[in-house]
Amino acid sequence: MGKKTSTQAPSVALSHLDQLWFQVGGTLCNITCHHCFISCSPTNRNFGFLSLEQVRQRLEESVSHGVKEYYFTGGEPFLNREMVAILEETLNYGPATVLTNGTILKEPWLKSLRKAEQKSLYSLEFRVSIDGFSPETNDPIRGKNTFRKAIQGVTKLVKHGFLPIITAARTWPIQDEEEILQAFISTLKEHGYTRPRLKILPTLQIGAEAKRTNGYLQDERVTEEMMQDFDTSQLLCEHSRIITDRGVQVCPILIEEEGSQLGQTLNESKKHFSIRHGACFTCYQYGAICSNPSGQAHRE
Repeated sequence: MGKKTSTQAPSVALSHLDQLWFQVGGTLCNITCHHCFISCSPTNRNFGFLSLEQVRQRLEESVSHGVKEYYFTGGEPFLNREMVAILEETLNYGPATVLTNGTILKEPWLKSLRKAEQKSLYSLEFRVSIDGFSPETNDPIRGKNTFRKAIQGVTKLVKHGFLPIITAARTWPIQDEEEILQAFISTLKEHGYTRPRLKILPTLQIGAEAKRTNGYLQDERVTEEMMQDFDTSQLLCEHSRIITDRGVQVCPILIEEEGSQLGQTLNESKKHFSIRHGACFTCYQYGAICSNPSGQAHRE
């Protein structure tokens, strides 16, 4: 008889709290992407904004937990009218990264943020989501005119001395990857971004993407056997938590999933998490896909 396979989902312990995320834009976004894993849109208010005071309280709480870096996501973070002040405050505590679609960035905001970063001991990173290297490849996924507006946002960032990480979800066949990467690089250089940084992400088969692709299959789950000799530091839930307007949840991908909320304080969130969701399988395959890669390299 063959070896019996366990059907119980493994759990992951929080070994240390390196990264703290903020769902600062809730689920409100100015665009509607066909692959958004939490179905953000101009009408989705399932999660609300975080205020400057709420973020400030969590930043202070994070100090005793040894948090090393902070991430801000949504929805679109810059729909939050306090976003600039939130980032300025965060730079008193540690490095900050904001995930944005880049379409509503304003020159005065970037001028203020550049000044704040120059005064700070810490860095400010921007990650701009663009899912195609042209209007023809991007706009069917992210909406009409989003490519033009996002490229304008990238140009503004570069003008103010930032080197944004361009993130693209892989909606193309893997065999086309090198050709598409080169097209991305060429397009960014044509628009004045001479040393572009790129991060390719797998799609997550939940939210809007599940409707587009039918979601995860039943056997696309992490098992106990798969976790044998696996480096759990590759999983975001091993070293990270996210603040939403409901409390502390396990990670930015699973905020709408059952069991994601872990408590109201960071102390309460320091518990094992059962990685039983389909999206956990994608993280297992690709590593902590939400975080910036260490030593992010320029692609030229």
